[in-house]
Amino acid sequence: MRYMLDTNICIYLINAHPPQVVQRFKTATLGQVVMSVVTYAELCHGVERCAGKDRPQAATSLGRLIGRVPVVGFESSAAESYGVLAVAVRDRRRDAMDRLIAAHALSLDLTLVTNNEADFQDYPGLSVENWVASS
Repeated sequence: MRYMLDTNICIYLINAHPPQVVQRFKTATLGQVVMSVVTYAELCHGVERCAGKDRPQAATSLGRLIGRVPVVGFESSAAESYGVLAVAVRDRRRDAMDRLIAAHALSLDLTLVTNNEADFQDYPGLSVENWVASS
């Protein structure tokens, strides 16, 4: 099975907490786990929000993470999946970035790993796992 990590799971890996996420990640082989370029954009935003002396450390931590978790580009098939999901679940309160991540995972037939399962509920065909709750 292959996985796409949601932003919160990437942050857990950067912080090495909670331990069950780190342990589950360690069982995966290189290339079995990826992140969407949308998640990468959210993480880059987080680095830029860091003030002063924390920013270089945050950038280094993100660099280490993408060395182990490849960033996958958003292709036209993901855009098409986004259209399908937007029509299937019309709740405007849903975050557009989450919907893009869901569409990206769906277009690549990857299981989305998140600790925010409610954000991805009811998207047809999307497989979701929670590595925080699975231990």
